[in-house]
Amino acid sequence: MLNNELIKSKMGYIVNYLNEIESIKNMDVLDILRDVKSLRFFERNFQLIVDTMLDINSHIIVEENFGIPDSYSNTFIILGEKKVVPFDFAQKIAEAVKLRNMVVHKYDKVDNKKMIQDLKNGISQFEEYLVYVDNFMKLKQAESYSNKK
Repeated sequence: MLNNELIKSKMGYIVNYLNEIESIKNMDVLDILRDVKSLRFFERNFQLIVDTMLDINSHIIVEENFGIPDSYSNTFIILGEKKVVPFDFAQKIAEAVKLRNMVVHKYDKVDNKKMIQDLKNGISQFEEYLVYVDNFMKLKQAESYSNKK
């Protein structure tokens, strides 16, 4: 059974991380690149957002018996297949996991300028994700209430 409080709490964390990013989101990309603290702040909040979304995805997948993802990116695809989020959106936002891995593990040399631009342009996707998860939670609550009658 879905733990609504857990999911809502994690959604609140994402909102907080997004609010923190707002403080530097409007800075010029080159200014962020010149200020290592701002760059690391941006990277870390991005990592926390993606990690928290993965926690939410995993909880939903396990509790709804949606299967076993073969990767973190695939958690988004499964949610798309199960109509928690639109499938085309799932494919798009799954790319955030690859960027997160590059930033955290330095798999490839990260083009910080491109990363910052992509994140600044894509922040609305994280907000959109929250809306889809919230709608899914409301649907599940309505179904649960309906089944109790």
